[in-house]
Formats: sequence, C-alpha cells, structure tokens
Amino acid sequence: MSTWANLGLQDSASPLMEQLIFFHDHALLILVMITVLVGYLMFMLFFNSYVNRFLLHGQLIEMIWTILPAIILFFIAFPSLRLLYLLDEINEPSVTLKSIGHQWYWSYEYSDFNNIEFDSYMIPTNELTNDGFRLLDVDNRIVLPMNSQIRILVTAADVIHSWTIPALGVKVDGTPGRLNQTNFFINRPGLFYGQCSEICGANHSFMPIVIESVPVNYFIKWISNNVNS
Repeated sequence: MSTWANLGLQDSASPLMEQLIFFHDHALLILVMITVLVGYLMFMLFFNSYVNRFLLHGQLIEMIWTILPAIILFFIAFPSLRLLYLLDEINEPSVTLKSIGHQWYWSYEYSDFNNIEFDSYMIPTNELTNDGFRLLDVDNRIVLPMNSQIRILVTAADVIHSWTIPALGVKVDGTPGRLNQTNFFINRPGLFYGQCSEICGANHSFMPIVIESVPVNYFIKWISNNVNS
C-alpha cells in the first residue's frame, strides 16, 4: 500500500502491474526528453540575436517537426496497445471470484467452492485494532491463492462502483445489469488494499477492499473450513 511521501507507484504484486510500471517509466522518459529539448530551445531564443530579413519559409524544419512527433507517438502507442490487450486476456483461471458492489459495502462469492458467500464492510475507526489501517481495513478479507490465475467478475446492485487494487494493476467498473471481468496473478504473499475508485455517492470512500494472498495449501484449508462451517 502507499505510505507517507510515496511519490511513485506502489510496489507491484503481479506481472501486469510490473508491465504498467515499465510503461509509465517509458512514457515518462519520453516526456522528460521532450520537455528538456523544448525548454532548451525556448531558453536559447532569449539569447539569439541572429535575424534573416529574407527568410520566408523553411520546408525542411517543418517536415522535421511534423514527422518527428508522429514517430514519437508510435513509440508510446505500440507499448500501450500491447498492454491493453494483455490486461484483457483471460488465461484459464484457477479460481473465479465474483464481486458485487452495494451502497456501501462489497459482497463476494466463490462460486467454484459450493458458492461460499460473505459481505465485506469497512471496520469503523472506533473498532480498529492498533495494527489496523483507518478507512482501509475490512471485517472479511478476500483470501486468494498466490501463483494462481484469478478471474474476477464484477457487477453492482445499485449504482456504478469500481473494484480497484493498485498493487495488482486491477480496476474494473461494476455496473448494474452488466458483468465485467478481468484477471490477475498474485506473485507474492501479503495484504493488498484497494478502494472503490468510482464517484458512486456520498459514502463512496468507505467501501475498501482487502485481499489476503496466501500459499495454495493455506487457501485450500481456508476453503475447507468455510465449506464445513
């Protein structure tokens, strides 16, 4: 999760988020180079005393400053398109999780395992433990296995919500009457926090998401305990 004075992106916990960070750095480098070049040219104009009374046109420089930006855009567009297709790819998921947005909480269904269902509410500030995070912790966490392909189906029961986990590079809108899906692959254990990132109403910032990533054998034990109970 983000911490104080964290100006960059969160540490990635999935291959897709790694690719998103790489693309961010790639695009930022291009922007820095353009900014430095244009800034240098504008700065040097203040100290340029050369004039040419007979200069009427410059086809060569106009061709350069038309073609060069187009080439630069290709260097941004092709990695972006590749990443868009990677984000939409569903690769034979091991576990399917269904997430339903309500005002103002999430409900989850593990339909692969006798349809385990539970609601996930934010823990109020006065009930938080000392190691809890205000406005981010929930009473029922999502437990998912690491190193497994996960598919998530997202919808909403009332207004538009958005299921977002920054560390996994996942953002899926939950729209009433529609079922959206995406996939992710968690490559390390830990707790990953997210929030609804759609402006869905007055208490929109009070419906957080917490994923607990565990090894597969712990996930199987968790599933067995919940099925038996």
